[in-house]
Formats: sequence, C-alpha cells, structure tokens
Amino acid sequence: MFFKLVSLNSRRSRKENGLFFSSLLISVLAFYMILSLPQQDVMLFLNRMESYAIDRLLSMIPILYGVTLFLLFFLIYYAGRYQLERRRHEFGVCLMLGMRRGRLFAMLLLEELGSSLLSLAVGLPAAVLLSELVSLVTVRLTGIGIIGHQTTLSWKAVLWTAAGFLLIRLAAFLILSGRISRQEIDSLLADAPEDAEKQTASPLHAAAILAGVLCLAAAYGLAISGTAWSGVRTMGTTVAFGLLGTFLFFRGLRFPMELVLKSGRRKDRRLHVFHMRQIQETVIRRSNTLAVCSLLILAALCCFGAGVSIFRYYGQSEPYVLAYTFTGMDSEKDAETVRQTLTAYGLDAPFSDLFEMRIGHIRTTEDYEHAFQMEPVMSALRNMPPSTDTEVLLNNLSYATCPYLISLDSYNRLLSAAGMQELTLAQGEAAVYMNRGFTTPAQIELLDRILESEPEAVLDQETIRLTRTIQTVNLVADRSITLSFALILPDDRFEYYTQGTCSIYLNGVLAEETEAQAGLLAVISDLNDKFDRTGLSYESYLQNMGRQLFYMVAASYITLYLAVIFLLIANTVIGVQFLMGQQKSGRRYRTLVRLGAAYETLCRSAGKQIHWYFGIPAVVAVCSSLFGVWSLLTGILPSSVRNSHSEMLLISAAMILVLSVIELIYIMAVKRASDRYLLTLMVPMREE
Repeated sequence: MFFKLVSLNSRRSRKENGLFFSSLLISVLAFYMILSLPQQDVMLFLNRMESYAIDRLLSMIPILYGVTLFLLFFLIYYAGRYQLERRRHEFGVCLMLGMRRGRLFAMLLLEELGSSLLSLAVGLPAAVLLSELVSLVTVRLTGIGIIGHQTTLSWKAVLWTAAGFLLIRLAAFLILSGRISRQEIDSLLADAPEDAEKQTASPLHAAAILAGVLCLAAAYGLAISGTAWSGVRTMGTTVAFGLLGTFLFFRGLRFPMELVLKSGRRKDRRLHVFHMRQIQETVIRRSNTLAVCSLLILAALCCFGAGVSIFRYYGQSEPYVLAYTFTGMDSEKDAETVRQTLTAYGLDAPFSDLFEMRIGHIRTTEDYEHAFQMEPVMSALRNMPPSTDTEVLLNNLSYATCPYLISLDSYNRLLSAAGMQELTLAQGEAAVYMNRGFTTPAQIELLDRILESEPEAVLDQETIRLTRTIQTVNLVADRSITLSFALILPDDRFEYYTQGTCSIYLNGVLAEETEAQAGLLAVISDLNDKFDRTGLSYESYLQNMGRQLFYMVAASYITLYLAVIFLLIANTVIGVQFLMGQQKSGRRYRTLVRLGAAYETLCRSAGKQIHWYFGIPAVVAVCSSLFGVWSLLTGILPSSVRNSHSEMLLISAAMILVLSVIELIYIMAVKRASDRYLLTLMVPMREE
C-alpha cells in the first residue's frame, strides 16, 4: 500500500508539473552535452590540429559543470518548494490520520528518487543522440564529411551527469523537507499566508524607474560605443550601471502600472482592476526576482547572439581549393627538389595539380618603401561621401607604398584550380589583390567601383593602370600568408621588379578520386602522417579548417549551452514564482467565486497576469540584448565584420524569434497549471 501510494503520487506530480519535469530533462541533456565534449570525434580531431586551444577549452568544462550545478540547484529548489507548498494540506491530513513524520519523509524521498531516476532514464539516451547530432551538424557545416563516424557513449559523462543531478536534487529535497517537517499540523492544513505588502509612496517608485532608465542608458552608451572594452575598470562600470539600472527599473514599475490602471479604458473590464492589482503586487513583492530573471534572459540572448555571430563569421570560409602548400623554397631548384622528394616517396599521385605560387618584393630601387603611389584612387576615396568604410580604406591604403608582387601565371593557376575565370593583363596593367581578412565586402565594393575607371598608379617611376576587380582568393592552403595589399603583374614585369628573387610556395590540389575514397578529413590526416616522414615543410587545409572549426565548436557548445541553461532557469523560476503567488492568493479567488465569477473569467484573468509576468522581464531583456549583442560584436569579432549592421539585425531577429517560441511554450505550460489550480477552487470550501 505504501509503495502504491508513492507510485500514484509520483505519476500525479509529473502530470501536474510537466513544466518542472521537462526542465529536469533539459538539465540532464545539458549536463551530458558539456561533459561528453572531450570524447566526440570532432574534438579528437581538433586536438590534433589545435591542441593548445582545445586543452584551454576542455579545462573550462569542470568550471562550467560546477557553475551549472550551482545554478540548477536553485532552479530545483524553487520548483520543489512550489511542489511541497502545493501539497501542504495533503501532508497535514496524512499526519492528522496518524502517519509518522519519518514515514512521510520516506514517502517523499522515494517519490523524489523515482522522479530523478525517471528523468535520467529518459534524459540520458536523448542526450547521447542529441550530442551526436550536434557533433555531426557542426562538422557538416564546416564543409567536410566524416566517413566511418561511430557513435560514442561517454560513460564518464554519464556517471558525472547522474551524480551531479542526484546530488543537487537530494540537497534541495533535504532543505525543503526539513522546513516542512518542522511545521505543525494546523499550519499545514491552513492556507499559505500571503506576503505582507510594503507600502511605498508613488513618487519614490517614479524616482526609482527614472534612475533605472538613466543607469541603463549610461550602460548602453558605454557598451555600443566600445568604451566598455577599453579596460577592466570601464567594463566593471558598464556592468555595474546595467545591474543597478535593471533592479531600480523593476523596483519602480508600480508607477507606470498605476498610470495604466487609471487611464485604461476597455470594453471588457471584467476583473480588469483585480488582475492589474495582482500584477502590481506580484511585481513589487518579487521585483528583485524578476530583475534577476530578466538578467538571466539577457545573458542567454547575449550568449546566443555571440555564438551565432562567431559561428556565422568562422563558418563563412573561403571555398576549398588547396589541400597542401609546401614552404621553404627560394628558387626553382628548391621547388624541383620538393617535387622529386614527393615522387620518390610516391606522394605525388594523390594530387591532380602541383603548381608554384611566386610572391616577391620590389627590388629595382633602394627607396622601396615609397616605390608605389596611387593618388587617383586615394582622391576618388576622398571625394566619396564620408563613411566608416572610406575612412578605414584611406588609412589602410596610405601604408600600401611597398606592396607585395604576385606572378600572374601563378595566380591564374590558382584561379583555374578554383574553377574561376583567369586574368588577362596587358603590358602596363596590374590587378589588385587584398585578403578578405583585412577588408569587408562593402570596402571591396567601393574599390571595385573605383577600379572600373582603370585609374593610373606609379610603380617605381613607371605608370601602370589598375584594372579588373579586387582579387581575394587565398594564395596558400593555410592562412600563414594573408596579404593586406598586393599587385598581380605579368610574369615579365614580375621578374623585372623582383630581379628574379622571390619566395616560392608549391600548392597541391587533391584529385577528386582521392577525396572520394575516404573523405577529405581522412585523406589529409593520412597524408599528414606520410609527409611528416619526408622531412618536408608543409601546411595543410586542415590547419586552417581546424582553427576555424575550433571557433565554431566553441560557439556552438559553450555559448549555446549557457544560453539554454540561463533561459531554462529564468523561465522556470518565473513560472514557479507565479504559481506560488497564485496559490497564496487562493482566498481572493474563492471570494470571486462566491461573488459569481465564472471559471472561464478567472482563467482569462489569470492568463493576462501570466502574460504580464512573463512579458515584463522578457521585454526588458530583449531591449537590453539589442545593445548587449552590439557591444559583443564590437568586442569579440574581427574589425572586418564589426560594422555589419545587417548581421546584427538578423541576429537580433533570430534571438527574438527563439525567445518568443520558448516564452510561448512556458506560458502555455504555466496556464495549464494555473487552470488546474483554479478548477479546484470552484467548489466552495466549508469554514468551521
């Protein structure tokens, strides 16, 4: 009978508290996702390419695990507190009928244990599948495929997930059960007392909200101007203004609510004053809690925005062209020696093409630092409408007086390998090369418009015409060579200006049939082991891609992981706090029932309260996140993409859409719980 009662209570609790049970499942998913990170194929691969960065990333996992345990403990504590408060009357009846307190404690402990084990039984398999899915999607988005991928199950992650989850649930249960066990039967049978409201004058609320807005404005100004990133002190000042402004804003919300209540003219005013008064009292009594929840939502949105921004930036890689670049050559003889070494080891077969990329300096004058001038281009930029792009270009190009030189034949071989149209340059013509890491698409578009008129430039006292569009294809496999500005010259002029002295890089293009055998990742990893035995100096596409993939993995795992945790905690606490407040206001709802209020009217009034209660912290967080993400993009992304306002708008729209969906799910869940509670109040209670 005892265990049957435990089973019935557990099923009823899961049914009536689906929001809390779902939050527990998500927390299990989050624990396993972060703890299994070191065992995933993508991380094992990255450890070979970027071992130092990966070690730094993995060293953060215990810290994230501990922080998550700490945060989720309070989530479980608040949710468990609501569950026990809801069952106060049930506990009082059990004790009054003769159940010993020890037996009551054992019943609750078994219910808690059963719920925890069920959460783990459902959550862990889902976590394993989701972890593999995220890993495969991450690798897929980098443009490579892993053939022979095997599903990995990290037993260490499983054990630590179960241990941490059970630990925080047990700790929260012991604290809460201790509070319940100390209460007398009459206090358990009585309704939970309402919190006493502290009366504060309206002018003080108005002053608080005004001070909060001013503090937030100061924080926003420091954030979007970039000043916050200039030092630890300014960053601390910005954060302090933001925190203080948020708490003051929520403290003073009663003032605008009173104005809304007094000026509101609605056709349907059934219980309008009641639910507005309820919202007022709820916000005032729990203004600090709502402020914290709003800050958590803000942190989640900022993490989401930063993660998406980094993911998009590092995910927009150059088209894959070159698999390998062999370095350390200063002459044709050195290049031929490398070719012979590859042939001797049988390593030339995987390549469909091996061609030289020749890059040199101007050596026809001793004043090489001022050998190049392009005044028509600079004048055209000065005559354009002032903008950030023109100012950046004028500053950067003012230093382009000693450009690198690139052989036209070498660059055409690169374009041919990339499947692009080759360049044709006449005598006295040159094409401009700029790596995309130093410019933005908008700046390249500006220069392309100027180059349409084929402006003249002076190269070592010889007039040349700058023609064609800006060239941006990476010259080598890795990003060890990223030229901010260079000139592509016909081979005879290249030989003349470099005086036959240049650096030579031997680029290798893998044959299609070689890649098709086992996939790009497997082929290059295998070839790396073979090239290491030849003693040749080389760079591979995987070095570039590994660095890029590291940032994508860091963005997709760490930032999105934190965003999920923050949103989970904030929304669950908001929902639980509302339901607890509604339960404490039970007498008011019973009074309305006695006065003739219909069940549908009560549900509609409660629904409006829920919309306000969830909407206020969410709207404040969204407004703050617009400035927060702007600041993050300014501080963490390279300068080449900081001014991409369209990127910011897309990220903001995506954040608001995701938040709206999550808020809608939580609102629907809380509404169902509220409706079930109101239904229990429709039967009048006897008061004796």
